[in-house]
Amino acid sequence: MKKIMIAILMMAPMSLCAQKFAHFNTADIIPNMKEYNTAQEELQAMQKQYEDDMKLMQDELQKKSEEYQKEQANLLDNVRQRREQELNDLYTRLQQSYQDNQAALQKAQAEKMSEISEKVLAVVKKIGEDGGYVYIVDTSAGVIPFVSTTLSTDITDQVKKELGIQ
Repeated sequence: MKKIMIAILMMAPMSLCAQKFAHFNTADIIPNMKEYNTAQEELQAMQKQYEDDMKLMQDELQKKSEEYQKEQANLLDNVRQRREQELNDLYTRLQQSYQDNQAALQKAQAEKMSEISEKVLAVVKKIGEDGGYVYIVDTSAGVIPFVSTTLSTDITDQVKKELGIQ
């Protein structure tokens, strides 16, 4: 029994040395992905459309405000109050549109980045399973205080290759 315990204790350090660890850097991978560039172009187009829509609404508000300023002195009280309410409503609609546009843009960005991240993580998982790695850490996350690059394999280039990035 004593010999078996000694044998187990002797093999334990060897099994620890056989474990494989890896790391990768998403900050070096994601910006080079075709999907990322496509997503950025789509988001920029969406933002441009929202800016154009906001510009039209601002121009309409400006025009109606100037018209009101010119005619204000000659208007009856009930007409003046109705015009002021129209201007207030238009201003409120402008503010609400801006907030809605910002929310939609943020949602679209989160969805697109989620899809890209899922693709990267699927490749990392495949590499981890194929390579027999115990842990694979993303060094760009900033949460990891230290990763020994001499004891850990950098799989960033392997992930890029799997994703078709040159």
